[in-house]
Amino acid sequence: MSEVNQDFTTFVAAVNEETKIWALQNADGDWVVCDSAEFEGADVMPIWSNADTAKQFCVDEWHDYNAASIMLEEFLEEWIGDLNEDGVLLGVEWQIQGECAELDAIELAKLIVDA
Repeated sequence: MSEVNQDFTTFVAAVNEETKIWALQNADGDWVVCDSAEFEGADVMPIWSNADTAKQFCVDEWHDYNAASIMLEEFLEEWIGDLNEDGVLLGVEWQIQGECAELDAIELAKLIVDA
């Protein structure tokens, strides 16, 4: 198992068990996407493995957003290709402060499917 796989083992196990990924969405249907901390000029969509963690981020500039689930099957079949096409990375178990792993959408999909 590679180092990347080990970093995401907990996240992948949780989303495979719950069959959902959580992100932040507002009433207009817009999803939170922010600037990458790791890659200049890249965008990142923060995602979490559970609603409670996602809800903690519905504050400050994101106070108008709510934790919203995306069914794992839909995420893999519809979202991954679009995110990859748009060059949007995924911020797995994203944090406001501290390190957060940012991963290419295709790479995350492979980890989820291979688990």
